[in-house]
Amino acid sequence: MRGIKPADLMSFLAVARQLSFSRAATDLGVSPSALSHTIRGIEERLGVRLLNRTTRSVALTEAGERLAGRIGPAFRDIDDALDDLNASQGRVAGKLRISVGLIAARLAVMPLVTRFIATHPDVEVEIVSDDALIDVVSEGFDVGVRFGERIEGDMIAVPLVPRMRSAVVATPEVFAKHGKPITPQDLRGMPCIRQRFPSGAMYHWDFERGGIELEIHVDGPLILREMSLCVQAALDGAGLAFVFEKAVEEDMASGRLVRVLEDWCQYHPGLFLYHPGRRQMPAVLKAFVDFARAHPG
Repeated sequence: MRGIKPADLMSFLAVARQLSFSRAATDLGVSPSALSHTIRGIEERLGVRLLNRTTRSVALTEAGERLAGRIGPAFRDIDDALDDLNASQGRVAGKLRISVGLIAARLAVMPLVTRFIATHPDVEVEIVSDDALIDVVSEGFDVGVRFGERIEGDMIAVPLVPRMRSAVVATPEVFAKHGKPITPQDLRGMPCIRQRFPSGAMYHWDFERGGIELEIHVDGPLILREMSLCVQAALDGAGLAFVFEKAVEEDMASGRLVRVLEDWCQYHPGLFLYHPGRRQMPAVLKAFVDFARAHPG
């Protein structure tokens, strides 16, 4: 391989996955300068540039994309073989990378993962929380967690949390000052805490009752990117929040938050764990999927 060692190619794959020398160096346990030297050595021996670098960004060249696409599956097969060897000895070990939306991480994934690693202490799990929709395969993840309607059809999906209902909540003090809405239309003019998706689109407040569907474009002084921050803002008295009821169960039970328009709030598809279909599922991924099936949310 023109003097290129497997460890060198693993270093290149780490940079290709992270598109950052500093993050890849952290993953590999080396210094960024040493990693940069390794990549330069690979490029010199191959006689082709694999990465375009600036002071602010790292991007794969066309040659780099081709190389990563060809050698990535081979290294995954090696990891799978080692996982299978561990599994044959009654031991689940290895790394698992999970891509998950922010609210799903708090409501479902963290409780599941903490129980999983307590049961399998030789497993290392990395959770990357981001509401942006990504390709889990190209981004180097083993598994993703998203709501059912946001999963590509070629993925294998495993139910994680049953369907969840939305809720409109605020503190008693907010309702004492502004009154309680009787219909969704009454939300117009009330101080609502709005949420914006990573795509830039606003999160619309959707309602349904007796076959009548409404999409309300609310106003308010605060726009946030994360539903858990909307919950905190509601608790702080900033206004009304439109969130999943599972995220505010304890707050509603304690009276810190009061719910309105319950008969208008609809259910949404539940959370699913999903992964690409592969010829042979890695032992650590199989163990996690089996654990998730046995411990539904």
